[in-house]
Amino acid sequence: MGRVEASILKALTDLHPQHLDLINESHMHAVPKDSETHFKLVVVSDSFENLRLVRRHQIVYALLKEQLAGPVHALALHTYTAGEWSLKVTQVPASPDCKGGGLRD
Repeated sequence: MGRVEASILKALTDLHPQHLDLINESHMHAVPKDSETHFKLVVVSDSFENLRLVRRHQIVYALLKEQLAGPVHALALHTYTAGEWSLKVTQVPASPDCKGGGLRD
């Protein structure tokens, strides 16, 4: 686990997530090898109960303010309540292909 990934996971502990997946997708983009710049985040938390999607994202963005101001270039968010996760979600949406060109060393 990289430094940025660890700092993101630590920052999200305030949400007391029932499920948390953080996937480093940097290798799918035009960034140097071993980068930590592009992530997909799946978080299931009762903290999202009765909140609209925009508000859920605002909460996550606030918790990750430091990371988003620095090393993280892109963050795909998938936020769910426990009920939504168990009833509606069968698979996390796939991330789109990078449009940024070839990989750099």
